[in-house]
Amino acid sequence: MVETATPTTNASFNADWASPPGDLIEEVLEEHGWTRAELAQRLAFSAKHVNELLKGRAPITADTAERLERVLGHDAGFWLRLEANYQQDLVRLQQLDQLASQKDWLKELPLRWMQGKGWVDTCSHAGQQVSECLKYFAVASIEAWRERYGQPLAVYRTSKSYATKQGALASWLRRTETEAASITCKPYDAKAFRAALMEIRSLSCEADPSVFVPQLQALAAEAGVAVVFVPAPPGCRVSGATQWLSPDRALIALSLRHKTNDHLWFTLFHEAGHILKHGKKDTFVDGLDGVDEVHEAEADRFASDQLIPPSAAQKLQGLRSEQEVKAAANALGIATGIVVGRMQHEGWLPRTHLNGLKVSYCWPEEESHD
Repeated sequence: MVETATPTTNASFNADWASPPGDLIEEVLEEHGWTRAELAQRLAFSAKHVNELLKGRAPITADTAERLERVLGHDAGFWLRLEANYQQDLVRLQQLDQLASQKDWLKELPLRWMQGKGWVDTCSHAGQQVSECLKYFAVASIEAWRERYGQPLAVYRTSKSYATKQGALASWLRRTETEAASITCKPYDAKAFRAALMEIRSLSCEADPSVFVPQLQALAAEAGVAVVFVPAPPGCRVSGATQWLSPDRALIALSLRHKTNDHLWFTLFHEAGHILKHGKKDTFVDGLDGVDEVHEAEADRFASDQLIPPSAAQKLQGLRSEQEVKAAANALGIATGIVVGRMQHEGWLPRTHLNGLKVSYCWPEEESHD
């Protein structure tokens, strides 16, 4: 029997040992009252070969399986499957030991937070915990993870005041991908997406996310864009992200990091700007060294102009009272908070003024798993 040092306690049980087919053969021998020598005689094998077979050192070949079927019962396929399972267990245990030696990689991830959210199972064996996280990222090794996630995969808006940890960002991006997989989208159509954005823009007037989010997602999906809302883990200062999951399917992810409606809707339209204006294979990084400020500025301008056209924006400069701002937002057909946020950004209104007109969303927490 091959053993590892520590048992596992994750939800899906994986034994920390591998039982060779010889263990079952020994049980059958006991039931028949046969000795190993008698088994060797019946199988027409040497005593040494039978001893190796029982200890798992000699594999059950097709020939051996046929002999076992005639002597002990159970069809040959049963014995071959038993051997295959044993060999698979040996490989699994060997790989778990190897993965356990790479457990320091787990420190790069917001592991405890991910476990609390139910994104990954909790395992007591270090090797199994590494394996569980590799499954989460859908990669076979840490080397493959670094190749895939070593560089930012998305165009994302993040704070320039705080460093974003790559492991936390990668964890969030992977979750957005899996969330997007559950959304059925039509093939991407730029014209249809532009039209959808005009309808989506009016949803900003709805204060309840449980009402506007499903409608927003449905409108975007009709144009080939999956929109998901995923909380960001500690160390991930991201607000939103854009990825192309395939040539005809785009992803916009929002992190819920900022709760007010002005920030959410600007971020959404910023990411939409990347989809409509920039290449499907390009990577734009906002807030890190080497950021493409030109493309980011274009996405910002797209968001600003789509939410509040330039001709209408100029008329906001002289507004001061709540009534005037509300009237302007009503005329534009958008949330009042978006108008306040734009005026504050342009310096037409102090950032301390009229914040009561912004809506702070209450997002339901994802269900945690024990």
